[in-house]
Amino acid sequence: MRLARNHASILAQASLMVATLCWSILATASDADNGRILYRNNCSQCHGLKGTGNGINAPHLEVAPRNHTDHDEMIARTDEELFKAISEGGQSVNKSVLMPNWGKTLSPEEIEDLVAYLRVLCCQEQ
Repeated sequence: MRLARNHASILAQASLMVATLCWSILATASDADNGRILYRNNCSQCHGLKGTGNGINAPHLEVAPRNHTDHDEMIARTDEELFKAISEGGQSVNKSVLMPNWGKTLSPEEIEDLVAYLRVLCCQEQ
């Protein structure tokens, strides 16, 4: 009987872990989906719809916007650094002063969604 209870306990814990993992994966997907919408509405003017740095404002900027599809460049940035750059502007991470701070426009959750989408952009198959 004791052995059966241990197995039931292990099974319950494993089920909880699987459910948590599935929820995490679903949450990340929806975060990136929301980030895609935010990116299109707030970032694409400079960074382009596909994140390659060729938005309609790009030719008029002294410093080219970052190419968010550049895997090596983007993977070198931590999520915290990306969050700070979006929230506080490019100058906060020693990048372009032309990158505005979005922290007064977007919520922390929205900025996290943008970071999730940036990870999709930089890591997708080209």
